[in-house]
Amino acid sequence: MTDLAERRLQTVRDHMALECACDWDAVIATFEHPRYEFYGPGGVADGEEAVRAYFKTSRTPFPDQGNEIIALAHDAASNTVLVEFYLTGTHLGPLTLPDRVVPPTGRTFKVRMAATFEFPPGGDKIICERPFFDQMAVIRAALGG
Repeated sequence: MTDLAERRLQTVRDHMALECACDWDAVIATFEHPRYEFYGPGGVADGEEAVRAYFKTSRTPFPDQGNEIIALAHDAASNTVLVEFYLTGTHLGPLTLPDRVVPPTGRTFKVRMAATFEFPPGGDKIICERPFFDQMAVIRAALGG
């Protein structure tokens, strides 16, 4: 494995651990340009302000949101690190849905998902994270449905 591949894998490990610690300044520092593209629920958070707003919104209902890495792989041809992981958390704050706000249930969830982390050619800072997940699976687990 090349030095660049190792650095990129470490950047992703650090990024994911820092998200669990809610160290948002350090998470932002793992990016060359902060950007999330959400596959499942849809939407894009582009730029530091939008990414920080996403962190706040996603942690309000699930302040202990975490992840457990299952597998990591580096693809040099696409400048991408692929990650399979479990998203975990507890519904401890209000969850805003399109038609209502759900008060905390105290239920925990553990949902398998994947994400890609794109890097610029030759670089080891993230230019885009693309999480792939079923948003309804998280909601069903948190609400007990």
